[in-house]
Amino acid sequence: FCYIICNSKKRFWKVGGEMKFLGREQEREKLHRVLGKNCRTVSLIYGRRRVGKSELIKQILRESDIPGIYYECKQTTELHNVDSLAVLIAGQFNLPKPAFGNMEEVLEFLFQRTCQEKLIIVLDEYSYLRDCIKGIDSILQSLIDKYDDISFIKLILCGSYVGIMKSLLYNENPLYGRVDVTIHLKPMDYFESALFYPEFSDDDKVRLYSVFGGIPYYNRLIDPTLTVRENMIELIASPGARLENEVSMYLKSEISRIINANEVFDALSRGFSKYSDILSQSHVSSGPAMVDVLDKLIRMEMVEKQAPINDENNRKKVGYYILDNLSLFYYRYVFRYLSQMNVMETEVFYDRYIREDFETKYVPHAFETICKQYLVRLNRRGLLEEPFEKIGKYYYDDPVGKRNGEFDIVTKDSKGYIFYEAKFRREPVSEEMIREEIGQVENTGLCCYKYGFFSMSGFTAKEEEDLILITLKDVYAG
Repeated sequence: FCYIICNSKKRFWKVGGEMKFLGREQEREKLHRVLGKNCRTVSLIYGRRRVGKSELIKQILRESDIPGIYYECKQTTELHNVDSLAVLIAGQFNLPKPAFGNMEEVLEFLFQRTCQEKLIIVLDEYSYLRDCIKGIDSILQSLIDKYDDISFIKLILCGSYVGIMKSLLYNENPLYGRVDVTIHLKPMDYFESALFYPEFSDDDKVRLYSVFGGIPYYNRLIDPTLTVRENMIELIASPGARLENEVSMYLKSEISRIINANEVFDALSRGFSKYSDILSQSHVSSGPAMVDVLDKLIRMEMVEKQAPINDENNRKKVGYYILDNLSLFYYRYVFRYLSQMNVMETEVFYDRYIREDFETKYVPHAFETICKQYLVRLNRRGLLEEPFEKIGKYYYDDPVGKRNGEFDIVTKDSKGYIFYEAKFRREPVSEEMIREEIGQVENTGLCCYKYGFFSMSGFTAKEEEDLILITLKDVYAG
């Protein structure tokens, strides 16, 4: 690899065709702190596939002065894994290849070796070792305890099966209490994702995020020489596109009844979020089957379960939403119109089945998510006048209009509620539009002490004491 340092944050930019490393500043600092300790440490890193766990660890190894062995565990036998790791050990210590009989002997050797020197040992996809080696958690626990005060090993366990990796932290697991730092690596937010495509305008950054989300693997495929439309067609919305089968392959690797998952995603992509609506709109055979697939999708971090912030314990008001933007785009446009896509010219297909809905409905909805993430960023950095305790949907009953519904972005702090409206449209937001929106909110009975508005195209209205006006430039200013 060939890298150059481009700024004080040590982000790496593309040189000679290789990819730059971007973002994950907090996670990198956290790992470097634990690696800097003058004792043995155990780190646990987990998260869904493609989220960038392995690249984060490799970057840490590049940045650290401590030598390291990075081993990606294989779905093979114990002896195959032992042999592969022995090759890396021989190379690291300039030794003839050691003859180990099992994984316990390999790990014992590494723990003994680190009594004299610091060494980072990475076991990536650790769950594969658990599959082929009975009691590997207990073996590790025994070695950690045995060498607790004399080893300088820096052990990093990493995995994509979120449920399995989380179980290492349970009190019934032998490794309970032995992990020094845990990182649940999640998709990047809109701001870090935009670091992958700085050449695009702010409104195009919203469009790109709405399709490719916060997964680094997807974002690094975006071609800055192409338009947003051309990137969408080339990467996902055309036969044989690079990411055309990405979603289905991921689901098949984790879910046996892929048909049920397809049915649920199709209903969710069409805007149905309540359990009863999803069940009636899909062809899932039964309620228990529906619960099973939803639970699996939630564990895979593909779907999230949301309740309104003003009625969190009401199960009837819980909604289910697709978390992964690529999955949402795929099921809304590609999966639904797959037959048409395969027999039509790509530009014609895009214009007929994607273009208008994408611009007028899909992206504005994604913009709401971006606005929430922006508020969370400010809240975490202490940049809001009044930090909020909750952010999310607000359920209302409208006695005047004799209807009920939800507001998508509402925060609650010590002073009360703030309502936010996100406008992703070409015309600026006017005073008249603001007052009309506030009037509609007041008619539902929601009492707010301030009102916030996000606008892609700016404002003709002026900010007042009870108004917060936020432009797209503000959102991407950091």
